[in-house]
Amino acid sequence: MSALTASGRGVVTTDAQRTRKRKAPGAINPIYYVILIALVAFSMGPIVLSLFAALKTQSQLAADPLGLPTSPQWGNFLVAWTQANMAAGFLNSIIIVGGTVIGVSVIAGLAAYAMARLDLPFSGGFMGYLLVSSALPIQLFLVPLFFLWTKLGLYDTQIGLIIIYCATLSPFATLLLRSFMISIPRDFDDAARIDGAGELRVLFRIVLPIAWPGFLTIALITALDAYNEFLLAQTFIQSPDKMPVSIALYSFREGFSQNYVLISAAGWLMLLPMFVLFLILQRRFVDGISASGLTG
Repeated sequence: MSALTASGRGVVTTDAQRTRKRKAPGAINPIYYVILIALVAFSMGPIVLSLFAALKTQSQLAADPLGLPTSPQWGNFLVAWTQANMAAGFLNSIIIVGGTVIGVSVIAGLAAYAMARLDLPFSGGFMGYLLVSSALPIQLFLVPLFFLWTKLGLYDTQIGLIIIYCATLSPFATLLLRSFMISIPRDFDDAARIDGAGELRVLFRIVLPIAWPGFLTIALITALDAYNEFLLAQTFIQSPDKMPVSIALYSFREGFSQNYVLISAAGWLMLLPMFVLFLILQRRFVDGISASGLTG
């Protein structure tokens, strides 16, 4: 029932005080640390092994695929950069990703504004359509898209690939941005309309400045998806001078064998730009996802 202080006087400690002390904020169960460390090790394991593979020779990788590189081969990165012509690939990726981000931001911004701020009929039907569109696998559309794009002259063009990316990535971006715009009070719109503002002025002068973090979030998600996409780029781009950098990994195939050392080195070169971009924008990305209400 009691404990001694530094002065030697007895202090009565009740059971309720002990309970409050045990439940004090900041007291985290050690099992949580064990689980977090296990998750970090699980997620970082493949990345570390990929770095080890990029610093080995083919013979070292075959002899000891999981071990440390005995003599790091930093020249593998230069060989991968040169052999896969990654400089041209990065330039093509900048064009494709930039065009996709602009297209998705415009389409999703207008659609989300209409669904969030206007009283559209059958808004639930639009929501269901966007949800289904986001869930359908792209393999369903490959064959009809191939013949349609060939007839329209869009096959083997970067603008054709950008249009496909905008169509496939806009539904999810619209849902995310709509959730963000709904949280903006309508009082701002009403005040602007009383002052004589039209619908476009309300959109560009009131909603867009407030919804800017949401646009930044969908831009980052769209850029990551378009930059890492492989299937559509491999199907609809055939000219080597138009290929994005994601196809560079495919150039290390030699007959029926793969050069996994150069593939790992090229993967790290491909990873770096998006890794740096995510580090710069991670706070705004997390804030935008949290504000959208899609985190559950």
